[in-house]
Amino acid sequence: MKNGNPAVVGLAGFGLTTLLLQFHNLGWIGLGPVLSMGVIFGGLAQFIAGFQEQKMGNSFGFSAFVSYGAFWMGLCIIWLCNHYGVYESSHTDVGFYLLAWMLYTAIMFVGSLRIHTAMAITFGTLLLGFLFLVLEHFVSPAFKTIAAIDLIICALSAWYMMAAAIINELADRVVLPLGKKIIK
Repeated sequence: MKNGNPAVVGLAGFGLTTLLLQFHNLGWIGLGPVLSMGVIFGGLAQFIAGFQEQKMGNSFGFSAFVSYGAFWMGLCIIWLCNHYGVYESSHTDVGFYLLAWMLYTAIMFVGSLRIHTAMAITFGTLLLGFLFLVLEHFVSPAFKTIAAIDLIICALSAWYMMAAAIINELADRVVLPLGKKIIK
């Protein structure tokens, strides 16, 4: 019996939640849909996908999905704690939270260069997105829109990989190419 590819769920959750947050950052939607999907799809579903990647022997997928699932759960907890006055995180606090995630993402970006081009694009845009968000928190609010545009590209790149995994498997051939490894 063939196992399903857990990455399709992880990539779907990451892409959808990232996309919704950027819609929020651009002022198009409120925080409610982002919070809901951040807990369930960006958080819990990625956790499950990550633990399934571990069973498949994929350390990169294991680390990525569990870690970014934790990112989403952590961010949602920050928002809830701020909303209810449990422990309020300042703009600077969140900036340092994003800086830490940018550093983790830099490591994952280097790893992505050894997988395929689509993965490198996804992690490259994610790294830039975190950089722009850090700059938004410490330098100028103008970086928020730049980050949102970049992270929409990131979200769509993740969905492209998800679509490739599903469609290529169903077609039993490469319909959506992922590209070569950038570093062999």
